[in-house]
Amino acid sequence: MSRQEKAVQCLLARPNDFAWGELKTVMQSFGYELTTVGGSGRKFVRQGSKSFMVHEPHPQKILKAYQIRALIEFLRVQGDIQ
Repeated sequence: MSRQEKAVQCLLARPNDFAWGELKTVMQSFGYELTTVGGSGRKFVRQGSKSFMVHEPHPQKILKAYQIRALIEFLRVQGDIQ
């Protein structure tokens, strides 16, 4: 199993310790590019689909539960995961 596949499986398990680096790995594996919106705002963009906006967590790099739920829903709507 590749690093990307492991990160996706981890995301779907909705862990309490899903890190920013893992989010970038998941999104890049689906072809999204990271752009800075302003401050800690980040946007993952892929041509031909909607973009996903999220605030990069700091100082700890762990995503909040609501961010994980929103990400899973976004990827399901886009057809990237089932």
